[in-house]
Amino acid sequence: MKCIQKSLGILAPHYQIENFCVPTQTLFLDIETTGLYAKSSVLYMIGCVYLSEKDGPAHWRSIQWFSTNYDDEGNVLEAFVQFAANYRFLIHFNGNSFDIPYLQNKLEHYQLELDLNRFEGIDIYRRISPYKSFLRLPDCKQKTLEGFLHTTKRDDKYTGGELIEIYHDYVLSHSEKSEQLLLLHNEEDLKGMLEIISALAIPDLFHLPIKVIKVQANYYRDINQKQCPEIIMSLKLPSPLPTDISYSMNDCYFIGHGETGKLRVPLYEEEMKYFYSNYKDYYYLPQEDIAIHKSVASFVDKQYREQAKAANCYTRKTSSYLPQWDAVFTPFFKRNYDSKKLFFELTDELKTQRESFNQYAHHILEMMVLTKK
Repeated sequence: MKCIQKSLGILAPHYQIENFCVPTQTLFLDIETTGLYAKSSVLYMIGCVYLSEKDGPAHWRSIQWFSTNYDDEGNVLEAFVQFAANYRFLIHFNGNSFDIPYLQNKLEHYQLELDLNRFEGIDIYRRISPYKSFLRLPDCKQKTLEGFLHTTKRDDKYTGGELIEIYHDYVLSHSEKSEQLLLLHNEEDLKGMLEIISALAIPDLFHLPIKVIKVQANYYRDINQKQCPEIIMSLKLPSPLPTDISYSMNDCYFIGHGETGKLRVPLYEEEMKYFYSNYKDYYYLPQEDIAIHKSVASFVDKQYREQAKAANCYTRKTSSYLPQWDAVFTPFFKRNYDSKKLFFELTDELKTQRESFNQYAHHILEMMVLTKK
């Protein structure tokens, strides 16, 4: 077995990982194997990145335990167990699906006492993958995320699967070139995780509070050159975005840069209808095209009124309206009974309620993620 240790110099996470872990008690973890199943393949490398406070200011270092032959697997695991004993957090990429269960199987096989379930785990892949469409990514592979975030360019050109044959050849030849290829792939996976963890600012955008610091009215011209009103919300984001992001959905538009963002939302100045739910308590007046409660409709001649139905039990109001995709703000209005589009009135009172705009900004962003194009 070989143990390779390196300083990563100035390389460090561009994200406040203190939000969910203690950096000095955290390991970034990546493993290399000759197959997907622990019982029928060999674990030939475990790599970790950790924050060292030895030898000067705190800095990030990598450590790799490498099997120089098939019989080294147990030694690699034992070295990892001893090193990881004092750590509490594991950060990995899709480790919940592969690395962690694979390692746990191997640990049990060698009867080594390290319960990986005691670690608090952060799976970067699982946290980012729900936002693949929002980021307009073809997939959420680590190398895809590295390209999206414009991280350090890799020298490694291989996939883990392609390296399996290289490792089998290495065991026979102990070629220095093959060894360097194997070590490089694992090292760059570890470095890549240290860089792409900045993408955790994306889920923060949807799960942590957003502050609307300014709201202004604006006009734009649509595809037919018609002048249309909108509101623009200037945002302070919970975490700095790792790259510029823009996205549009349902005529709403988001653009984010660093700690700031903007949401553009169409404003509708028109007549809409508020539908009463207890329509059995109302009469509909066909000439006025409104519904009124029976308690105040006794003065209306019977020939000018009829029992209201769900579809015509409404009152009409011309005002300024904003769209919503759930009944977040009430009362909510619709253009007609069968319409699935909901709106709420932008009242003078609402314009002064900053917390309501914070809530509305969150609602718009949530809609963008949940709605499929």
